[in-house]
Amino acid sequence: MYQIIFICYGNICRSPMAEMIFKDLIYQNNKRYKFSCISRATSIEELGNPLYPEAAKILKENGIHLESHRAKQITKEECEKYDYIIVMEKRNKKDLLNLVGESIENKVHLLMEFTEEEKGIEIEDPWYTGDFKAAYQDIYKGCIGLYNYLLEKGEDYEI
Repeated sequence: MYQIIFICYGNICRSPMAEMIFKDLIYQNNKRYKFSCISRATSIEELGNPLYPEAAKILKENGIHLESHRAKQITKEECEKYDYIIVMEKRNKKDLLNLVGESIENKVHLLMEFTEEEKGIEIEDPWYTGDFKAAYQDIYKGCIGLYNYLLEKGEDYEI
């Protein structure tokens, strides 16, 4: 089973959107046995806060099932346990490595690395830009790319 952590700064917009979009993909394609994912923050600023209302709204508008969510900060133990640590922007990677150490660097990827046309592009923080539609579209593309990459990789873990 692939274990994935989606990470952004506060864990109230981008990373929980990615978590819920990815879960929707695996549920709709009956691949729950193959993937597990969570989302976390690099900061403590939003700890305990729910999914930002605009993020919830755009997910609902796109038919994504909303789960109960409270922002949590990433731990070193989680980073060591999970296979893929997916960040939304380069700042998230830098903050993460400062927080937990560089030993996990080979597991850390930008979400957009998994898309052909958007390699290296960062997902802008809609909390600042106000553009939740653009963030949703980028996150969705990234999640589709990650999902297809992992399926094509073909490593089956013991269930």
